[in-house]
Amino acid sequence: MISGNEERDNENLEINLLIRAVKEKYGYDFSGYSRASLKRRIKKSLSESDADSISSMIHRIIYEKEYFHNLLLNLSINVTEMFRDPGFFRSIRDEVIPVLAELASIRIWHAGCSTGEEVYSMAILLKEAGIYNKCQIFATDFNQVVLEKAKEGILPIGNLKESTRNYQKSGGRGSFADWYTARYDFAVMKSVLRKNILFADHNLVSDEVFSQVDLVMCRNVLIYFDRPLQNRVFKLFSNSLSHGGFLAIGSKETIHFSSITDEFEKFSTKQKIFRKKI
Repeated sequence: MISGNEERDNENLEINLLIRAVKEKYGYDFSGYSRASLKRRIKKSLSESDADSISSMIHRIIYEKEYFHNLLLNLSINVTEMFRDPGFFRSIRDEVIPVLAELASIRIWHAGCSTGEEVYSMAILLKEAGIYNKCQIFATDFNQVVLEKAKEGILPIGNLKESTRNYQKSGGRGSFADWYTARYDFAVMKSVLRKNILFADHNLVSDEVFSQVDLVMCRNVLIYFDRPLQNRVFKLFSNSLSHGGFLAIGSKETIHFSSITDEFEKFSTKQKIFRKKI
């Protein structure tokens, strides 16, 4: 009879082998992800598939590309919504955008953009501030499936009430309905919002500096990384930001005790928005 400790050891070994198989076969490295979070996501994939064990998942990952892509959807972080955390977007609207507005041109990077709702939220803020035309937004993710959804700019009809409330709480200056066209069971963000957005493949785990930008948005992604990977990504952000540029992260994330702590100062009193020292 297998003891509880032995069962856990075997499970951890299977997870290590799965991570290695994914990296060697497809080039995606999840070894720096929080182990507890990764284990939950792998078990979720196991429960949703017809595989009977993590070991059998490994075999299918190696030989069935479609099976791997289904797993990838569960392993990547795809939780987002329009104006998620309205107080945060209110701070961007009231505190950050007035500073950005003084620049001749503005470059914004949404790292780990998922299906794009926060990217479109930012575009609306910039349009309402009258500075969208001098902005370039880079929206990146390593998951091609969610990137394609982001490019389409489609919202389920069932999300519109919550999106409208979030927009209003964030200080919206008009009607949220002005920014989308309703269809049968979904809504499409208007093309004027997509005009200056470039959606691109970029992996925070392995890719290098993206570009010199004035604002990096990466909210509620770093909480899924272990400390060494967080430090790696924070350094990537710092190297990508111009002096005086802004870094916005999630409410449960912090740059304190990271490798870039001394390079930034707290900008917003209420939100996790930092400014790179000039």
